[in-house]
Amino acid sequence: MLPVLLLAPALLLGGYFLLHLTFLRLPRCRSAARLRGKTAVVTGANTGIGKTTALDLARRGARVILACRDRRRAEVAVQEIIKETGNSEVLFMQLDLASLQSVRSFAESFLQSESRLDLLINNAGLMSGGTTADGFGMIFGVNHLGHFLLTLLLLDRLKASGPSRVVTVASKAYEIGKVDFGHLAAHRDLALGNSDWQLFQKYCHSKLCNVLFTYELAKRLQGSEVTCYSLHPGAIKTEIGRYTGFWWKLFLTPVIWLFFVDSVSGAQTTLHCALERGIEHLSGRYFASCAPLMNIESKARDAAAAKKLWELSESFCGLS
Repeated sequence: MLPVLLLAPALLLGGYFLLHLTFLRLPRCRSAARLRGKTAVVTGANTGIGKTTALDLARRGARVILACRDRRRAEVAVQEIIKETGNSEVLFMQLDLASLQSVRSFAESFLQSESRLDLLINNAGLMSGGTTADGFGMIFGVNHLGHFLLTLLLLDRLKASGPSRVVTVASKAYEIGKVDFGHLAAHRDLALGNSDWQLFQKYCHSKLCNVLFTYELAKRLQGSEVTCYSLHPGAIKTEIGRYTGFWWKLFLTPVIWLFFVDSVSGAQTTLHCALERGIEHLSGRYFASCAPLMNIESKARDAAAAKKLWELSESFCGLS
C-alpha cells in the first residue's frame, strides 16, 4: 500500500514538471543584436518583465532609461542592473503614467538630455481602481492613455534615430475586451465599477486599446523608419495584481505559482519585437511566443475603432 501512496505524488510531480517543459515553456528571443550606441526607454522597468527587459538591453550594451514612478525601487533596480551587466549607462527618470503632466515632464527632460531614441518599450501596466490625476479611470489612464501620449511626444526623436521601434506589451486578455466609445467619452473610463471582476474587465479593455493603438500607429508611421508591435508576453508571474482585493488574491495566487512562468520567459517576446531583424514589414502586428499571430480577432483589426480611439485619445491629451 505504501509504494502506491508514494507513487501518486511522484506521478503528479512528474506531470507538473513535464507540463512546464512542454505546454508552459515559452520560446526564447534568438537575436544576437548588440546595442552599443543605442538608447532604450522601458516603462515600469523596476520590476517583473520590464526589469528583465531592461537588464537584457543593458547586457547588449544599450543606454537604458528606466522610466518609473517609484524612485526608490527604480534606483535599486538601476544598481542591480549595472552590477550584473557592467554597463554603467543605466539610469532612472521619473515617470508617472497616471499623470499626463508627468508624462510631458518626462518627455521634456528626455528630449533635453538624450540625443537619440532607438527603442521605446511601453511595458508598464496595472490592474487597480481609482482615477488618475487627470480624472481618467486608472487602468485606462496608465495602460493606454499615458503610453499613447508618451509615444507621440517622443515620436520625432524616434524618427530622427531610425530605424527605431515602439513595442507595447498588451495581453491575450484583449480577446475578451471591448471599447465602448460612448461610455469612454462620457465617463473617461472603459467601464463602471471597482470590484475585482470589474477591474479585470477594464484591464482586458485596456489591452484591446494597446493592440488597436499599435495597429493605428503603424498606419501613421508608413514611410518612416519607425516600426511598432504589440504582444502577449504569456502567463507570467508579475506584480500586476498587487492592488487587487483579498479574495481575488486568494483565488489567483495558487494558480499563478503553479501554472505561470517567470519574468525572464515573459520578456522574450518583448525582446523579439525589439531586436529581431527582418520583421519590419510586420509593423502593427500582434505577437506571441516570439512570432506574429495569424489568427487575431477581427476587433483588434477594426480600422474604424482604431482611428476613433486615436482621435479620442488625442482629445483627452489636449493634442487636438
